[in-house]
Amino acid sequence: MVPHLVTALTGPINELEQRVLESMPAIERWFRLEWMEHTPPFYTSAELRNAGFKLAPVNTNLFPGTFNHLTDEMLPLAVQAAMAAIEKICPEAKNLLLIPDGRTGSASYLENVQRMVQVFTQAGLNVRLGTLDGSVKSPTAAALPDGSKLVLEPLLRTRGRLGLKGFDPCTILLNNDLSAGVPRVLAHLHEQYLLPPLHAGWPVRRKSHHFQSYEEVAKKFAKLLGMDPWLINPLHAQCGQVDLDSAGGLDCVKTQVEALLGKVRRKYKEYGINERPFVVVKADNASGTGVLCLRDVKELDDPERRARCGGRAPSGQEPGQVIIQEGVPTFERINDAVAEPVVMMIDRYVVGGFYRVHSEQAGDDAFGAAASRYVPLAFAESVQLPRPGAKPGASAPNRFYMYGVIGRLAMLAAAYELEATDPDAENFE
Repeated sequence: MVPHLVTALTGPINELEQRVLESMPAIERWFRLEWMEHTPPFYTSAELRNAGFKLAPVNTNLFPGTFNHLTDEMLPLAVQAAMAAIEKICPEAKNLLLIPDGRTGSASYLENVQRMVQVFTQAGLNVRLGTLDGSVKSPTAAALPDGSKLVLEPLLRTRGRLGLKGFDPCTILLNNDLSAGVPRVLAHLHEQYLLPPLHAGWPVRRKSHHFQSYEEVAKKFAKLLGMDPWLINPLHAQCGQVDLDSAGGLDCVKTQVEALLGKVRRKYKEYGINERPFVVVKADNASGTGVLCLRDVKELDDPERRARCGGRAPSGQEPGQVIIQEGVPTFERINDAVAEPVVMMIDRYVVGGFYRVHSEQAGDDAFGAAASRYVPLAFAESVQLPRPGAKPGASAPNRFYMYGVIGRLAMLAAAYELEATDPDAENFE
């Protein structure tokens, strides 16, 4: 089943789908060559928006916390990908230390950790959980909704190694985006593999860096297919030292919002799109959670409206940076509810995905809103086996193969981004 598209089935997305399917051998070869030159992030999730006239990623997560939304049918792919990823990094690995974030009170997040433990255990590893919570002094059980338990243990640092009592891992897997900063216990580990690396966390990472990298990737891919990169790339701009509470740095934001809306209007006119464009203003790092959607730069003059945005710096810090991003409306529906596809990846492989479903939001108002439910529908059939010759928009494997391609482009952009921000890169001449 493909969710009903409000836009006409003859629109640009279906033309893009046809071109992607016809170019599948060239696309897969292109990805293989890129992965010979670049190292994929250990795991990634990409949130996509399908506007009918455009399909693009709007967020790429390097510490995905949604493995619980993978169905049992998706597990074999996830286990295979996990095996491949671990073998590349530490072939002799037998112990894996998984460090979750502090959301251990959230049932959904604990189910995510449980699913991760299941995947890596089936990949042939002894998996134990270490917590960054200094108040945990002994093994502590966290109850799951199904009645099972996860045991969180205090971390033990011995010189250059990190482990648990009686447990010395080859690899440490972070499921914590380090929004609160880099704990001392994780710094200067010289004898173990820490995945993802510390510079993948929000103390270093910026969304604007990622989308600069994505723009580069989208242009390369568009050249391969002979298409306009705008069809898969959300335009963006960035402003620094912005404090939306006090209107500090607002002139920059206004200038960039007006310029970006102008660019999008010209693209809409070029493609005959009868939609009113909007842009999204959000924090350039993870310190803010709010999202501000704007259709007119004058809306920034409203202090109450600005207060909804996450561009404010954390308490005690200087005003932060914001990213201004072209808004990509989502016109996919499941039973009249807005449906946003999310692609899950381990190493360079798509392992599954799901829809975030918003039952009440309009297409653009769903930005940043918590999903009312999750539907593991998108990759119920293999994402790697499209059906050439099937009518665009009518075949689930075809539509979801295309989602997997866009997700992998976002993952490749993350690889570019991590290379550019690697503090040790200049040592590898």
